Amino acid sequence: MQISVVIPAYNEADTIGATLAALVRAPESGSDLEVIVAANGCRDATADVARSYGVDVIEIAEASKTAALNAADTSTATFPRVYLDADAISSPALIRALGEAVSEPRALGATARRDLDLDGCSWPVRAFYRVNAELPAFEGRLFGRGVIALAEEARKRFDQFPDIIADDMLLDAVVAAEEKREVPFAVRVEAPRDTGDLVRRLARAREGNEEFAAWMRAAGESLGLDRDVSEPQRTSWLRDVVARKPRLAPDAAVYVALIARAEQLRRSKSYSARSGWGTRSA
Repeated sequence: MQISVVIPAYNEADTIGATLAALVRAPESGSDLEVIVAANGCRDATADVARSYGVDVIEIAEASKTAALNAADTSTATFPRVYLDADAISSPALIRALGEAVSEPRALGATARRDLDLDGCSWPVRAFYRVNAELPAFEGRLFGRGVIALAEEARKRFDQFPDIIADDMLLDAVVAAEEKREVPFAVRVEAPRDTGDLVRRLARAREGNEEFAAWMRAAGESLGLDRDVSEPQRTSWLRDVVARKPRLAPDAAVYVALIARAEQLRRSKSYSARSGWGTRSA
Protein backbone atom coordinates (compact mmCIF):
# COMPACT_ATOMS: atom_id res chain seq x y z
CA MET A 1 0.00 0.00 0.00
CA GLN A 2 1.32 3.43 -0.96
CA ILE A 3 0.77 6.16 1.63
CA SER A 4 1.36 9.87 1.16
CA VAL A 5 2.69 11.82 4.18
CA VAL A 6 2.20 15.59 3.93
CA ILE A 7 4.27 17.75 6.30
CA PRO A 8 3.69 21.53 6.21
CA ALA A 9 6.70 23.31 7.70
CA TYR A 10 7.35 26.91 8.70
CA ASN A 11 10.84 27.74 10.05
CA GLU A 12 11.38 24.18 11.31
CA ALA A 13 15.06 23.74 10.37
CA ASP A 14 15.97 22.83 13.95
CA THR A 15 13.32 20.16 14.36
CA ILE A 16 12.20 18.71 11.04
CA GLY A 17 15.33 16.56 10.77
CA ALA A 18 14.23 14.43 13.70
CA THR A 19 10.75 14.01 12.20
CA LEU A 20 12.13 12.98 8.81
CA ALA A 21 14.81 10.71 10.26
CA ALA A 22 12.12 8.78 12.12
CA LEU A 23 10.25 8.28 8.85
CA VAL A 24 12.92 7.65 6.22
CA ARG A 25 16.01 6.45 8.09
CA ALA A 26 14.44 3.95 10.46
CA PRO A 27 15.20 0.28 9.73
CA GLU A 28 11.57 -0.33 8.77
CA SER A 29 11.40 2.62 6.34
CA GLY A 30 10.38 1.80 2.79
CA SER A 31 9.39 3.11 -0.62
CA ASP A 32 5.71 2.70 0.26
CA LEU A 33 5.87 6.02 2.13
CA GLU A 34 5.77 9.12 -0.08
CA VAL A 35 6.93 12.02 2.11
CA ILE A 36 6.21 15.59 0.99
CA VAL A 37 7.48 18.60 2.93
CA ALA A 38 5.70 21.85 2.07
CA ALA A 39 8.04 24.59 3.27
CA ASN A 40 6.17 27.88 3.34
CA GLY A 41 7.41 31.38 4.08
CA CYS A 42 10.55 29.96 5.68
CA ARG A 43 13.39 32.29 6.58
CA ASP A 44 15.65 29.45 7.62
CA ALA A 45 17.06 26.26 6.09
CA THR A 46 13.92 24.13 6.48
CA ALA A 47 13.77 23.22 2.78
CA ASP A 48 17.48 22.39 2.58
CA VAL A 49 17.32 20.20 5.68
CA ALA A 50 14.31 18.37 4.26
CA ARG A 51 16.03 17.78 0.92
CA SER A 52 18.99 16.23 2.70
CA TYR A 53 16.68 13.39 3.72
CA GLY A 54 15.74 12.64 0.13
CA VAL A 55 12.06 13.56 0.46
CA ASP A 56 9.98 15.64 -1.93
CA VAL A 57 10.09 19.34 -1.06
CA ILE A 58 7.71 22.08 -2.17
CA GLU A 59 8.56 25.71 -1.46
CA ILE A 60 5.98 28.49 -1.43
CA ALA A 61 6.57 32.11 -0.52
CA GLU A 62 3.51 32.59 1.66
CA ALA A 63 3.77 31.70 5.36
CA SER A 64 0.50 29.82 5.45
CA LYS A 65 -0.14 26.30 6.71
CA THR A 66 -3.30 25.93 4.66
CA ALA A 67 -1.53 27.15 1.51
CA ALA A 68 1.18 24.57 2.20
CA LEU A 69 -1.40 21.81 2.66
CA ASN A 70 -3.14 22.76 -0.58
CA ALA A 71 0.14 22.86 -2.51
CA ALA A 72 1.13 19.43 -1.21
CA ASP A 73 -2.30 17.99 -1.97
CA THR A 74 -2.04 19.26 -5.53
CA SER A 75 1.32 17.53 -5.96
CA THR A 76 0.14 14.01 -5.13
CA ALA A 77 -2.75 11.70 -5.94
CA THR A 78 -1.77 9.05 -3.41
CA PHE A 79 -4.18 7.77 -0.77
CA PRO A 80 -4.38 7.06 2.08
CA ARG A 81 -2.96 10.47 3.00
CA VAL A 82 -1.46 11.39 6.34
CA TYR A 83 -1.19 15.01 7.45
CA LEU A 84 1.69 15.29 9.91
CA ASP A 85 2.91 18.29 11.91
CA ALA A 86 6.60 19.04 11.43
CA ASP A 87 7.39 18.45 15.11
CA ALA A 88 5.33 15.26 15.53
CA ILE A 89 7.72 12.29 15.65
CA SER A 90 6.09 9.28 13.99
CA SER A 91 7.44 5.88 13.02
CA PRO A 92 6.83 4.10 9.69
CA ALA A 93 4.86 1.50 11.67
CA LEU A 94 2.53 4.21 12.97
CA ILE A 95 2.03 5.69 9.49
CA ARG A 96 1.28 2.25 8.04
CA ALA A 97 -1.17 1.50 10.86
CA LEU A 98 -3.00 4.75 10.07
CA GLY A 99 -3.10 3.83 6.39
CA GLU A 100 -4.47 0.40 7.16
CA ALA A 101 -7.06 1.86 9.53
CA VAL A 102 -8.58 4.15 6.90
CA SER A 103 -8.53 1.33 4.35
CA GLU A 104 -11.02 -0.67 6.39
CA PRO A 105 -14.73 -0.58 5.50
CA ARG A 106 -16.56 2.46 6.91
CA ALA A 107 -13.33 3.97 8.29
CA LEU A 108 -12.37 7.30 6.72
CA GLY A 109 -10.21 9.09 9.30
CA ALA A 110 -7.66 7.96 11.87
CA THR A 111 -5.22 9.32 14.40
CA ALA A 112 -2.91 8.07 17.14
CA ARG A 113 -2.42 8.65 20.84
CA ARG A 114 -0.33 11.66 21.87
CA ASP A 115 2.92 11.10 23.74
CA LEU A 116 3.83 14.53 25.06
CA ASP A 117 7.55 15.19 25.54
CA LEU A 118 7.83 17.30 28.69
CA ASP A 119 11.59 16.97 29.18
CA GLY A 120 13.08 20.33 30.08
CA CYS A 121 9.70 22.01 30.52
CA SER A 122 9.15 24.55 33.28
CA TRP A 123 6.95 23.52 36.19
CA PRO A 124 3.96 25.67 35.09
CA VAL A 125 4.02 23.95 31.70
CA ARG A 126 4.09 20.55 33.38
CA ALA A 127 1.22 21.56 35.66
CA PHE A 128 -0.82 22.73 32.68
CA TYR A 129 -0.42 19.44 30.84
CA ARG A 130 -1.21 17.33 33.88
CA VAL A 131 -4.66 18.90 33.72
CA ASN A 132 -4.84 18.98 29.92
CA ALA A 133 -4.13 15.24 29.75
CA GLU A 134 -7.25 14.53 31.82
CA LEU A 135 -9.67 16.60 29.74
CA PRO A 136 -12.20 14.61 27.68
CA ALA A 137 -12.14 17.09 24.78
CA PHE A 138 -9.94 14.85 22.61
CA GLU A 139 -11.92 11.64 23.13
CA GLY A 140 -13.29 10.32 19.86
CA ARG A 141 -11.77 13.21 17.88
CA LEU A 142 -8.95 13.46 15.36
CA PHE A 143 -7.44 16.79 16.37
CA GLY A 144 -4.84 17.55 19.01
CA ARG A 145 -2.30 14.86 18.10
CA GLY A 146 -0.43 16.39 15.19
CA VAL A 147 -1.24 13.48 12.87
CA ILE A 148 -4.42 12.68 10.92
CA ALA A 149 -4.93 10.11 8.17
CA LEU A 150 -7.73 10.42 5.62
CA ALA A 151 -9.16 8.02 3.09
CA GLU A 152 -9.76 9.43 -0.39
CA GLU A 153 -13.52 9.54 0.18
CA ALA A 154 -13.08 11.82 3.19
CA ARG A 155 -10.70 14.14 1.34
CA LYS A 156 -13.25 14.51 -1.46
CA ARG A 157 -15.71 16.00 0.98
CA PHE A 158 -14.06 19.40 0.61
CA ASP A 159 -12.17 21.10 -2.21
CA GLN A 160 -9.27 23.01 -0.71
CA PHE A 161 -8.27 23.78 2.84
CA PRO A 162 -9.93 27.12 3.67
CA ASP A 163 -7.84 29.92 5.13
CA ILE A 164 -8.44 28.99 8.76
CA ILE A 165 -6.08 28.26 11.61
CA ALA A 166 -7.70 25.06 12.87
CA ASP A 167 -7.11 22.80 9.85
CA ASP A 168 -7.16 19.74 12.13
CA MET A 169 -10.66 20.63 13.32
CA LEU A 170 -11.76 20.78 9.69
CA LEU A 171 -10.41 17.27 9.08
CA ASP A 172 -12.20 16.10 12.21
CA ALA A 173 -15.44 17.68 10.97
CA VAL A 174 -15.44 15.96 7.60
CA VAL A 175 -15.34 12.53 9.25
CA ALA A 176 -18.35 11.32 11.21
CA ALA A 177 -17.90 9.77 14.64
CA GLU A 178 -18.54 6.23 13.41
CA GLU A 179 -15.94 6.73 10.63
CA LYS A 180 -13.07 7.61 12.99
CA ARG A 181 -10.41 5.28 14.33
CA GLU A 182 -7.51 5.55 16.78
CA VAL A 183 -4.56 3.23 16.21
CA PRO A 184 -2.64 1.70 19.16
CA PHE A 185 0.46 3.79 18.52
CA ALA A 186 1.69 7.07 19.99
CA VAL A 187 3.03 10.10 18.17
CA ARG A 188 5.62 12.06 20.15
CA VAL A 189 4.96 15.79 20.34
CA GLU A 190 7.32 18.26 21.98
CA ALA A 191 5.59 20.49 24.52
CA PRO A 192 6.50 24.18 24.88
CA ARG A 193 9.49 24.55 27.16
CA ASP A 194 8.46 27.79 28.86
CA THR A 195 5.24 29.54 29.82
CA GLY A 196 5.66 32.30 27.24
CA ASP A 197 5.69 29.80 24.38
CA LEU A 198 2.78 27.89 25.89
CA VAL A 199 0.70 31.06 26.27
CA ARG A 200 1.34 31.99 22.64
CA ARG A 201 0.29 28.53 21.47
CA LEU A 202 -2.82 28.65 23.62
CA ALA A 203 -3.75 32.07 22.27
CA ARG A 204 -3.42 30.78 18.71
CA ALA A 205 -5.43 27.65 19.52
CA ARG A 206 -8.23 29.66 21.11
CA GLU A 207 -8.32 32.03 18.15
CA GLY A 208 -8.43 29.02 15.85
CA ASN A 209 -11.30 27.42 17.76
CA GLU A 210 -13.39 30.58 17.61
CA GLU A 211 -12.59 31.14 13.95
CA PHE A 212 -13.47 27.55 13.07
CA ALA A 213 -16.83 27.72 14.84
CA ALA A 214 -17.65 30.87 12.86
CA TRP A 215 -16.48 29.26 9.62
CA MET A 216 -18.63 26.19 10.24
CA ARG A 217 -21.69 28.34 10.81
CA ALA A 218 -21.01 30.27 7.60
CA ALA A 219 -19.67 27.61 5.23
CA GLY A 220 -19.89 24.20 6.83
CA GLU A 221 -23.47 23.51 5.82
CA SER A 222 -22.82 24.42 2.18
CA LEU A 223 -20.09 21.76 2.12
CA GLY A 224 -22.34 19.20 3.73
CA LEU A 225 -20.42 19.37 7.00
CA ASP A 226 -23.36 19.16 9.36
CA ARG A 227 -21.29 18.05 12.35
CA ASP A 228 -22.10 19.78 15.59
CA VAL A 229 -19.58 22.31 16.85
CA SER A 230 -19.85 22.35 20.59
CA GLU A 231 -19.28 25.46 22.63
CA PRO A 232 -16.05 25.42 24.64
CA GLN A 233 -16.41 23.55 27.91
CA ARG A 234 -15.01 26.33 30.05
CA THR A 235 -15.49 24.48 33.34
CA SER A 236 -14.33 21.06 32.14
CA TRP A 237 -11.10 21.48 34.12
CA LEU A 238 -13.21 21.63 37.30
CA ARG A 239 -15.99 19.18 36.49
CA ASP A 240 -13.98 16.54 34.64
CA VAL A 241 -10.58 16.89 36.29
CA VAL A 242 -10.53 18.40 39.78
CA ALA A 243 -13.86 16.88 40.83
CA ARG A 244 -12.51 13.44 39.94
CA LYS A 245 -8.91 13.97 41.01
CA PRO A 246 -8.78 16.60 43.78
CA ARG A 247 -5.00 16.20 44.04
CA LEU A 248 -4.76 18.10 40.73
CA ALA A 249 -6.34 21.24 42.21
CA PRO A 250 -3.00 23.12 42.48
CA ASP A 251 -2.22 22.23 38.86
CA ALA A 252 -5.70 23.36 37.85
CA ALA A 253 -5.03 26.79 39.37
CA VAL A 254 -1.99 27.09 37.10
CA TYR A 255 -4.03 25.81 34.16
CA VAL A 256 -6.74 28.44 34.63
CA ALA A 257 -4.17 31.23 35.08
CA LEU A 258 -2.39 30.32 31.84
CA ILE A 259 -5.65 30.10 29.93
CA ALA A 260 -6.55 33.57 31.23
CA ARG A 261 -3.16 34.93 30.13
CA ALA A 262 -3.63 33.39 26.69
CA GLU A 263 -7.08 34.93 26.32
CA GLN A 264 -5.72 38.31 27.41
CA LEU A 265 -2.99 38.04 24.77
CA ARG A 266 -5.48 36.95 22.10
CA ARG A 267 -7.65 40.00 22.73
CA SER A 268 -4.78 42.48 22.80
CA LYS A 269 -4.54 44.89 19.87
CA SER A 270 -0.95 43.93 19.14
CA TYR A 271 -1.67 40.21 18.79
CA SER A 272 -2.06 38.41 15.47
CA ALA A 273 -2.58 34.64 15.34
CA ARG A 274 -1.29 34.67 11.77
CA SER A 275 2.03 36.39 12.43
CA GLY A 276 3.73 32.98 12.46
CA TRP A 277 1.69 29.83 12.24
CA GLY A 278 4.39 27.38 13.19
CA THR A 279 5.22 26.12 16.65
CA ARG A 280 8.29 28.30 16.59
CA SER A 281 7.77 31.88 15.47
CA ALA A 282 10.68 33.62 13.79
